[in-house]
Amino acid sequence: MTAEPARRASFLTSCPGDKLTPVPVSVLDREMYSEAEAARLLRVPQNTLNYWLQGGERRGKSYQPVIRPEPRSGRAPVTWAEFIEAGLLRSYRRGGIPMGELRAFIDILRARYEIPYPLADRRPYIAGRQLVLEAQEQAGLDPDFWLVAPVQGQLLLLPPSDAFLQRVSWEGDLAAEWRPHDDEASPVRIDPDLRHGRRSAASVRAPSGSTTTLAKTTTTLPTTSA
Repeated sequence: MTAEPARRASFLTSCPGDKLTPVPVSVLDREMYSEAEAARLLRVPQNTLNYWLQGGERRGKSYQPVIRPEPRSGRAPVTWAEFIEAGLLRSYRRGGIPMGELRAFIDILRARYEIPYPLADRRPYIAGRQLVLEAQEQAGLDPDFWLVAPVQGQLLLLPPSDAFLQRVSWEGDLAAEWRPHDDEASPVRIDPDLRHGRRSAASVRAPSGSTTTLAKTTTTLPTTSA
């Protein structure tokens, strides 16, 4: 993935042996919200979001997570990448998510792109549509949940994935902002860099240059325990 300097300014410290080494951390890996906060912003039931994040058992069958490569202990915070991918899944939730096939599809994309959250990356929706089509077919994903489909000799995004692509503001290939409202004309965006360091706060602003009175304002949501 192409590094975006403005979105890769955070750092962790790792310790290989006895030497401390600074490691750049993408905004995608930043822990943003509790499950309860993320579910409220996404407008999905928290148990549904938890199922996507952690997997679980349905009708006597165990399922691996769709969003996370592996389950995390307890009610782990939701990262920006996980929040963005859940924003795509919410477009399909009315029909029920085929967990096994969708997990297989995402695993193929993970392996091809060598990134843990390929659906929070812009490349599959733009330059990687052929790869997405092949992954859909290889995973046996129900066509109702496809992201792309061949139409008159062209690979086109289907309505849910196209709506998702338009809902996200991108900096290069990185998801930089997310529009919380279904209305395409809404100027309000959620920006991970406008949180004042508080996990319980969702930073919501209008894009710069907007004439709305909401421009560059921040709304703090009340804390809800997960």
